[in-house]
Amino acid sequence: MTERRIKKTVTGQPAVDGAGVRLTRVLGHDTVYDFDPFLMLDSFDSSDPRDYVAGFPMHPHRGIETVTYLVKGEMHHKDSLGNKGIISSGQSQWMTAGSGILHEEMPQPADRLLGLQIWINLPEKDKMTGPKYFDITESMMGTKILDNATVKVISGEFMGEKGVSTHHIRTEYYDVSLNSGSVTIDTDPGSTAFLFLILGNAEIHDRMVPEKTAVLFGEGDSVTVTAGKNGCRFMFLSARPLNEGISWGGPIVMNTKEELQQAFTDLRSGNFLKHSV
Repeated sequence: MTERRIKKTVTGQPAVDGAGVRLTRVLGHDTVYDFDPFLMLDSFDSSDPRDYVAGFPMHPHRGIETVTYLVKGEMHHKDSLGNKGIISSGQSQWMTAGSGILHEEMPQPADRLLGLQIWINLPEKDKMTGPKYFDITESMMGTKILDNATVKVISGEFMGEKGVSTHHIRTEYYDVSLNSGSVTIDTDPGSTAFLFLILGNAEIHDRMVPEKTAVLFGEGDSVTVTAGKNGCRFMFLSARPLNEGISWGGPIVMNTKEELQQAFTDLRSGNFLKHSV
């Protein structure tokens, strides 16, 4: 096996989004080609509801999938398809915006809101697919308990434990709690593979990586992570890159400037939603 080495690290920076939500923005416009097909990563971590209760009122998306995962906390959501529900601690919501959807996400007051949202790009052939939406409960996730770690499989498969199957891009998405020592994760050699340290520090190839940092790995077929002094918790993601053009404007990501302009024209003219309830 060829172990992947660190290719790039990105440390999250404080940001404000939605109606005034304080968060840590990790991946964004500057990282889209390196982390292809992963576009954005926002991390939430606060014990003060004033940092997030303003939430993300109704807003549009096209051309992407948004994946929200809460380690702790609660978030209410609803959308233009008539869906509504609650994401609780240990649960996820995987939404395919496709041709266009309007939705809102409203975090609720809690002792701590801890989680993240990731945007995954859709391939050109699926940009205008019908919106799809599902909540992923803990019963839909596989769990592998090792001597020194617990791996929750949100999507994909890890050592025989399976999570959900994704609609458009096969994605491995794990929540790894590493108490001590090391854990090794096998990877598809052709995939983009990275992790995000949501809690604690980790050591990777004799390099200490701090909390709230994304680590992009180079080529290979495995990743090894060693826990810091007090253990760590990280999200591991991998998927094959699209190697397509990216034209990104706010909540919409298309392949060309012309497609992006058309999306905003549709939004202004009331023709944004191509599929209804």
